[in-house]
Amino acid sequence: QVQLVESGGGLVQAGGSLRLSCAASGSIFSGNAMGWYRQAPGNQRELVAVIRNPGNTNYADSVKSRFTISRDYAKNTVYLQMNSLKPEDTAVYFCVADPWGRAYWGQGTQVTVSS
Repeated sequence: QVQLVESGGGLVQAGGSLRLSCAASGSIFSGNAMGWYRQAPGNQRELVAVIRNPGNTNYADSVKSRFTISRDYAKNTVYLQMNSLKPEDTAVYFCVADPWGRAYWGQGTQVTVSS
């Protein structure tokens, strides 16, 4: 069984920064991809960023150059550093492990960016 616990969400003004963390427990291996999705009210869940290994990352066009995904393999934790936040980044952010396999999801953390 895999459990993902997110933290770090909150309320921030536009232009500010937040860092999300996702701690994984259970059968998550270093070869499994991990990532972040988000879902705003009335919208579908969308990919924000994914990391397969330290050099292989992908980002949504809307967050490139502002967000950085990283992973601490020793702690089995993935991070999302979010800078220059915009009101349109407001959403519930979900951590996911093995997104194209068994797809284990966290409970989500709210990020609200005020203008």
